[in-house]
Amino acid sequence: MVEHYLDTVGVRGSKPLPRTISPVDFEPVKNDPSDPSVLGARNMVLVLALLAAAHVIVFSAALPFFNNMDEEWHLDLVSRYAQGDVPRKLEPLRPESLRCLAVYGTTEYLFPSPGGHVPTPPWKLPAAELQARVLAYQDFRRNDMNNELAQPPLYYTLAGLWMRLWQGLGVQGAPLLYRVRFFNALAVFGMVWLGGIAARKIFPDNRFLCLAVPALIAFMPQSVFYAINNDVLCPVVFGWVFILLLQWREQSLTPRLAIFLGLALASVFLTKHSSLPLLAVAGGWIAQKLFRDWRRGQASGAASLLLIGCAGLPMAAWMGWCKIHFDDFLGSGAKILVLGWTDKPVGEWLNHPIFTREGCVYFLASNLSTFWQGELDWGELMLGNANVDCAYWVLTSGFLVLTLCACLRPASSLAPAQRAALGFSFACVAAVVAFLALLSIKYDFHSCPYPSRAHPFFTSGRLMLGMLIPFMILFACGLDQMLGKMPPRTRFLALSALLAFMLGSEITIDWNVFQSQYNWFHL
Repeated sequence: MVEHYLDTVGVRGSKPLPRTISPVDFEPVKNDPSDPSVLGARNMVLVLALLAAAHVIVFSAALPFFNNMDEEWHLDLVSRYAQGDVPRKLEPLRPESLRCLAVYGTTEYLFPSPGGHVPTPPWKLPAAELQARVLAYQDFRRNDMNNELAQPPLYYTLAGLWMRLWQGLGVQGAPLLYRVRFFNALAVFGMVWLGGIAARKIFPDNRFLCLAVPALIAFMPQSVFYAINNDVLCPVVFGWVFILLLQWREQSLTPRLAIFLGLALASVFLTKHSSLPLLAVAGGWIAQKLFRDWRRGQASGAASLLLIGCAGLPMAAWMGWCKIHFDDFLGSGAKILVLGWTDKPVGEWLNHPIFTREGCVYFLASNLSTFWQGELDWGELMLGNANVDCAYWVLTSGFLVLTLCACLRPASSLAPAQRAALGFSFACVAAVVAFLALLSIKYDFHSCPYPSRAHPFFTSGRLMLGMLIPFMILFACGLDQMLGKMPPRTRFLALSALLAFMLGSEITIDWNVFQSQYNWFHL
């Protein structure tokens, strides 16, 4: 399907234009910056981005430290980068990190409170009792290895600089920890803004979609946005790549575009390796585009070299660092060793339960629910609601099918360039899902609690967040197709109802967490 779209817009082959399509259809529609409707849409996207940032700050403040999504390991790594310490091997948690865990951490995520009683927050204890608690905790966890130390450096460098900024202003303790979380508000602001740009580039004459895409991102109830975690940067960096690829579709590869695209590709690699399948999809498109341009004599050798150099050199530098210090080009081998995973023989892969109907449904449904809502536990149970999960499952599968049908239907109102962009987005979604499926069948997890031999599935939707902007474009396009030719007022009312459901269900599900004596509001 994707190959057909790429052929149609001239990325692959020299297929003649169908008689029913005018060459004008292939010209990108230019947005006039002085057009009041364009200015109004951009102002609305700015409002949505600010609302998204406020949404993140409020929920980040409401959640106590430290959640079950490895937040303690990520904080330790951020603090190392804040001090200019790039890890060279796996090491135990630093004493400063252990002190934060002892003083500001709660057990409410993993253990139900007996009789509903929560112990007094440690920072409210007398100084002598607090110090004894810290020393005992540090001794108890002195050998706990931080298996995240080989993670790519981009998020931790930026978050570390953000931490240093607040430390320079005299902020310490729990207020500092929460301000590190608030860094995510900047990332989500960027997601919304980039989502708006992508929607305008693909659907410049559809005001509903130009607002629906950033609005859905702004109100997405993904709990990883409220935690110290490198997943939050993945949608931003790949969103940058996505927009630059759309830009390349509209113009030739200039040196300026080549430099930005190369750096964007490198930033995806340097953020998190769960985005590698997205790099593969983008790399395949770029290789075909360069080959086509070279064959037609339209390629610039200097621009092509700039693209390859700006993308490849940072990647090669980090891979070299990992090989020298972690004996692995990606640094993942050391983490896998600590977790106790081993590679399964290829002949045993097909025995995996993912190849059964029940296993496939479980894998897809679990990843979809955690992609939308996250995977926070509270009192040993995952924060969620079966009815809300079902709603997201129905909406997502329905809207994506509607978008796919619109792409395949010859009489669809979608222009060829729009079909190509949607086809690329479908390829991104498929690649990420296939990558998690491959990881699920590739390893024997032994005694690891997650994934485990009993449930050998990667079901962490946050690992798919790199595809957020392409996914939301597909989702919003399906919503647009469902609403058909309804009046604009009705369409925006339907969107508002969906956003209200997203925010209302999130507040309802997380309400008990808001009452925790360990959060920002009780410092």
